[in-house]
Amino acid sequence: MKAVKYLMSLVILFVITSSFSGCGYNSLVSSEENIKSAWAQVENQYQRRADLIPNLVKTVEGAADFEKSVLTEVTEMRSKVGQTKLSADDLNDPEKFQMYQQAQDKLSSALSRLLVVTENYPQLKANENFLQLQSQLEGTENRISVERKKFNEAVQTFNTSVRSFPTVITAKLFGFKEKPYFKGKEGSENAPDVNFDFKKKEDKKDK
Repeated sequence: MKAVKYLMSLVILFVITSSFSGCGYNSLVSSEENIKSAWAQVENQYQRRADLIPNLVKTVEGAADFEKSVLTEVTEMRSKVGQTKLSADDLNDPEKFQMYQQAQDKLSSALSRLLVVTENYPQLKANENFLQLQSQLEGTENRISVERKKFNEAVQTFNTSVRSFPTVITAKLFGFKEKPYFKGKEGSENAPDVNFDFKKKEDKKDK
């Protein structure tokens, strides 16, 4: 009798497992885990960039007559990024995701302006420490771009499943929701807006 009950339990378990597999539940779980993994890599690269900024600011501060407002902007944007957290569980919230991306994009813009301004300071171009930091920062920006692309690809796979039949039924039953994508920065096609009036004023003083 016990053997029969045990066998029936195995059959029921097999049927349930097959049903979950057939309705796409397992594939949705797998796709969602891929998104979390991709998100972790995005966060790692953003953190790497944040860790480079203090040393970059210190190095640039040593340049005579350097535009302080640019450094202040970078420092403030880094602080705001640190306050704008987004966990893997928050990826279902488009509003939080947008706020996070906007904070990171503003920091990217501030860093771009900083690097443009440094082009006017020969002593920085000859500073080995600055050149190393600049190279690391540029490499990190490239890694961020790569990881964001991988994240978007993982989201595309998941969102396609969530919207496709018959997995759309499973998604609704178990609360799987579409995830937001990283989008291009507004105005990213334009060069960074940098004000060089401070340099002109300094030049007039020297004459």
